[in-house]
Amino acid sequence: MSDQDAYLTNQFLIAMPNLRDPNFFHSVTYICEHNEQGAMGIVINQPVELGLGELMEQMDMQAHDAEQAARPIFRGGPVEPERGFVLHRPLGQWESSMTVTEDIGLTTSTDIIHAMSEGNSPDDVLITLGYAGWGAGQLEQEMLDNAWLSGPADPVIIFDTPVEERWEAAARLVGVDIHQLTGDAGHA
Repeated sequence: MSDQDAYLTNQFLIAMPNLRDPNFFHSVTYICEHNEQGAMGIVINQPVELGLGELMEQMDMQAHDAEQAARPIFRGGPVEPERGFVLHRPLGQWESSMTVTEDIGLTTSTDIIHAMSEGNSPDDVLITLGYAGWGAGQLEQEMLDNAWLSGPADPVIIFDTPVEERWEAAARLVGVDIHQLTGDAGHA
């Protein structure tokens, strides 16, 4: 197993039922980058009371149509909550993007929002304010402390599953009924 195999890029972090931190209670976080310096992810199941149309208005843009205007904005995490992030598929050519997989990217530049306002949106998008971040070794310790389950990410859960079903659906990917878990770690 290589060092790279130990990292969780393109995985879900599924909050254990006993994780009471309000930033992550019943959350699913998509890990966009994880290496020896730490981890960065986007919470995909905490919508805020702001739609894309309102966000575009604040940026002096107009939504392309009513469906786009109604698209929810998510609370991506507690770090930099004033900054926008767009998780999208396909990658495209945007000014400031991070490649997560061969077809999923994370963009922080406004050119993607501008393109969306003109009807040139990537096929799938999830827009957040803020992100989740962990320093070197912090996420690994939280996992040892039984705060998180990790498992493979599925774009269907990120982009197509109803928000209120994402926590349970992500846990089912690893064969777990999240409601049957306890917060007790099984250390022998």
